[in-house]
Amino acid sequence: MSNNKKIALISFILLIAAGFIIYKIENKGRNTITKINTAVTSENTAIAYFAGGCFWCIESDFEKLPGVIESISGYMGGTEQQPSYEQVAAGSTSHRESIKVLYDSTQHSYEELVLYYFRHVDPTDDSGSFYDRGNQYAPAIYYQTAEEKTAIEKVIKNLQKQMVYKKPIVVDIQKADEFWQAEDYHQDYYKKNPLRYKHYRTGSGRDSYLESIWGNTDSMPQDENTKPVASSPTNNRWQRYTKPSQEELKRTLEPLQYNVTQEEGTETPFENEYNSNKATGIYVDILSGEPLFSSTHKYESGTGWPSFWQPIDEQFIVKKKDFFLIFPRTEIRS
Repeated sequence: MSNNKKIALISFILLIAAGFIIYKIENKGRNTITKINTAVTSENTAIAYFAGGCFWCIESDFEKLPGVIESISGYMGGTEQQPSYEQVAAGSTSHRESIKVLYDSTQHSYEELVLYYFRHVDPTDDSGSFYDRGNQYAPAIYYQTAEEKTAIEKVIKNLQKQMVYKKPIVVDIQKADEFWQAEDYHQDYYKKNPLRYKHYRTGSGRDSYLESIWGNTDSMPQDENTKPVASSPTNNRWQRYTKPSQEELKRTLEPLQYNVTQEEGTETPFENEYNSNKATGIYVDILSGEPLFSSTHKYESGTGWPSFWQPIDEQFIVKKKDFFLIFPRTEIRS
């Protein structure tokens, strides 16, 4: 059915504490922590600590950077010993979701790493990061030496001088203390659960914000004076979306998902997953991750399918008229 995907089956993202409720149920042994060996085996290996909202995202961003040896999800900034994800995500500790970055100091200076960090967070929000709210998700940089603190301050001064952001930079700058490694199922989450990670990240609003400020965020600027690239219509991540092959879709989608999105099937009314769902969140395209509808606009239509009085943005939907039930009707697709 070309590049249009039916919206009758859409993936609901429950964006609460970085997916805590979903994964609490599914992950047996979720509290297991297998210590990752971060012993410095080279004199060129250095370590940096950052907090930038959901650690799944910031870990993924740093592991894209050549020269980064390892990025580890964990907790930092608080006084509590042996914090768990449940405790930190609930805001019952003074820790933040953070990452420990091991990198080759011959490839990047600490200052370059700090600038790369700013290209992947919202440094103007001290009450959380994107959809995730609370101090446990607020941005922070943890320096280990006076030289690192000076480098952080230099980057911030240059960004403010360039007026990159419309609001003040409010990143918390703290002396690094003990870093607590997060549970195993959080490590490399973007690799282990790529589809769910993509839906979470897209729905959180992180990438749309970053693209509006920087354009492409995957590259490393040559220096701290590199100016942001204003995003244009061609920078829209969904305009660049390439539909997977049918073989790949059959492997990754469940039978009902494939039937509805690729074969013009329809879920059974009143007996589908989302009709009676009352949770707060957004609905996204199960393939591309496009944000389609918000629970704020949901209403009870009596049809047996989730209904909304408006989309999040008209650019993400396509209206198609058909006569499948004899009478004309308008089908909404992504």
